[in-house]
Amino acid sequence: MNNIALGKYLPLNSVIHKMDPRAKICAMLIMMIAIFIPAGYTGYMIMGVVIIAVAQLAKLKMNFLWRAMKPMLFMLSFLLIINLIVVRTGNVLITIGGWSIYSDAISQTLYIVVRLALMIMITTILTATTKPLELTLGIEDLLKPFKVIHVPAHEIAMMISIALRFIPTLIEETQRIMKAQASRGVDMENGKLMDKMKAILSLIVPLFVSAFQRAEELAYAMEARGYIPNRHRTRYKQLKMKGMDYVLLIGCFCILGIIILLSVGNFGLI
Repeated sequence: MNNIALGKYLPLNSVIHKMDPRAKICAMLIMMIAIFIPAGYTGYMIMGVVIIAVAQLAKLKMNFLWRAMKPMLFMLSFLLIINLIVVRTGNVLITIGGWSIYSDAISQTLYIVVRLALMIMITTILTATTKPLELTLGIEDLLKPFKVIHVPAHEIAMMISIALRFIPTLIEETQRIMKAQASRGVDMENGKLMDKMKAILSLIVPLFVSAFQRAEELAYAMEARGYIPNRHRTRYKQLKMKGMDYVLLIGCFCILGIIILLSVGNFGLI
């Protein structure tokens, strides 16, 4: 469990931990919007420096953020291979056996890698500095205006918080099943393609069974405690925005403005 970073809360004493969850969620959404604006590598560098600075304020180690990105390495490698095969524009960088690798394939892959890395870092900082209960309350408060059109704000917030909470649990369960299958002689790394598919199937089936069993146990536990989604309930902890929360939001809007200016200034050059 100690090697799992994504979705894991770290009970540290920092300025970021003490901030209102609504401010942190809004800041994450603003930064997500900024990430998808084509501002070039300069814009991504600015966002990267800011995100790392926030991680330092939250007393999170860079090793912790790196562990959160490690599960994405396989997908990024697969994406690189697809781009090298599909993208056929730009300058020819190298030719291997009659197959040419173009500059646009590398640049597009780098853009996607940087964007995904920034998004994972932002999400990891949010989940590492915000308790699951506070995250639920924050999402519910932000979705309250949509109750006018009958959007189930509390139910959506509860589902999101439970999903985030169970990410480390499912990863730990996957590692446990892999070790159990390896002890029975299942080799997931070597062998032919069909053998690897059978090995993966032997991992997926018990993982799904375990996930459904955990979901059923959670449902029974919530029902035993009298949880009824549609009932009105009071809160012991009331959320209240403070000065640092507004500073965080203003800073995120300033970064978004800088990214938009960079995008407009570099239009057509990226």
